[in-house]
Amino acid sequence: MATLVDVNSTAPADKMAPSTLDLFMLTFNCAKNFIDTHVFASNLHTAFKQSASPLPEVVVFSLQEFAPLSYSFIGGYFLSPYLTRFEEALNLAATRYTNESPTSDADSHDGADDETILVKPTAPTPVRPYTLIRTRNVGMTAIMLFARNPESILRVQEAEVGFGAAEMGNKGAVALRVLYEGTTTEGGKKETELTFVATHLAAMEWNLPRRNANWATIMRGLTFENPEDILHPKKNKPTTPTQGEGQAEGARDEAVHLLHDEHQAQTLALQERLQEISVFKPSSHLFVGGDLNYRISTTSPPPMATFPSLDPESEHHYSRFFALDQLTRERQAGRTLHGMSEAEVKFPPTYKYNVLPADDTRLKVDGVEDVPWVFAPHRYPGWTDRILYLDVPSWVKTKPQKVDVKIYDAMPVVRSSDHRAVFLRAAVPLLTEKELARSSTEAPTSNAVDPRLVLPVAIDPEAWERRAAARRKEVLVGWSMFLWSTKQGAMILATLLAVGAGIWWLS
Repeated sequence: MATLVDVNSTAPADKMAPSTLDLFMLTFNCAKNFIDTHVFASNLHTAFKQSASPLPEVVVFSLQEFAPLSYSFIGGYFLSPYLTRFEEALNLAATRYTNESPTSDADSHDGADDETILVKPTAPTPVRPYTLIRTRNVGMTAIMLFARNPESILRVQEAEVGFGAAEMGNKGAVALRVLYEGTTTEGGKKETELTFVATHLAAMEWNLPRRNANWATIMRGLTFENPEDILHPKKNKPTTPTQGEGQAEGARDEAVHLLHDEHQAQTLALQERLQEISVFKPSSHLFVGGDLNYRISTTSPPPMATFPSLDPESEHHYSRFFALDQLTRERQAGRTLHGMSEAEVKFPPTYKYNVLPADDTRLKVDGVEDVPWVFAPHRYPGWTDRILYLDVPSWVKTKPQKVDVKIYDAMPVVRSSDHRAVFLRAAVPLLTEKELARSSTEAPTSNAVDPRLVLPVAIDPEAWERRAAARRKEVLVGWSMFLWSTKQGAMILATLLAVGAGIWWLS
């Protein structure tokens, strides 16, 4: 098991560094195309190199439009070729990084029970530094969870919600909640819970209210247990006590008061249980990444509109446009991503790019092309791809008391997508459920209501039933699209037609 420390800590050697989890999270809109495994691995390798530290312990990919819609709705076999490439790219990048810096990675692990082996260039079969723990998708949005040591992941829960047409998953959110066990700086073991949400919100500049509504749907419907299983016992309990014919008036009043108190206690207990299955579970860290689709304008750009520039000397440098960012404004106003924090955005807009024809004269790094591009003229460039987190609550006394973001950056433009991938590297405090809990007698220290205390919206009790109904529609729509809009589907229809004609002829 790895010893988890703040890799960039400047604390004196005689003081123990805080126990943290080294997390790497990435979000990427794949534009329904296969990724180039070599290119993606090269970009991941560069991202790892930005932090002079060992490989991250946990890696999470949030993927949008990772496969065509029909394949995504059908699922299973059709998705494997798309998702496997991400696993291959991650392990290629990690193996290369490990080979380049063997001492730093070896020194940071206990060794005896570490399943990661340093790969020599002459090894006939490379050892995979990362194990894929879980993959889950809702329509075209997927989440992939990897770990250096798979035994550190003690439990995984899943949740999903769709908010596309007819609540299907052409737009939606999928989440994993994991119980992670790390080794503290004192040598003991400690558990912490983390929730990761991958999502793709409504597109188009003018759809700002719908994006906010999508987030509200996530808060209502993205649950890790069926709300009906929690609410059902309440339905079976009698609403009034059994009264005798000759019971005194005072006794009846006392029974009413007792019933009222019991009802209040039951309601409070139900609220707490519903909070625990929501994305805002009080004892869990929370990270949300995806194509959130928030723009810098509510209208499309007119001809000759001023676009952001990458020239730091220009009066139109992209940093000046970030003041128009819808997500920042809506989040600060309490209309979306309630309670969430975001590291400073220093990278250029991540959407929308038009890739230009290849230029052999452009610089290549490790055989990977420096892709020429321009911003698409019919969309204002925007920071659509983001990763946010719910920081450690103010009432936690255990150090460290915050998520320490090391890097928040965007990857280079690639030919397969009109988006740039965005990644976050952070040291996440190893805080147990008890350490994250707030005393019932302690008042909040901020005027803002923490969503871990009071949910911004009520949980939808029918969330799982609605999702099951939408999933049935997805399968039907997916197969219909596959049969009528793909070459493979046309071949299947032709075969069925030929077989049917043959049977009719023989009969």
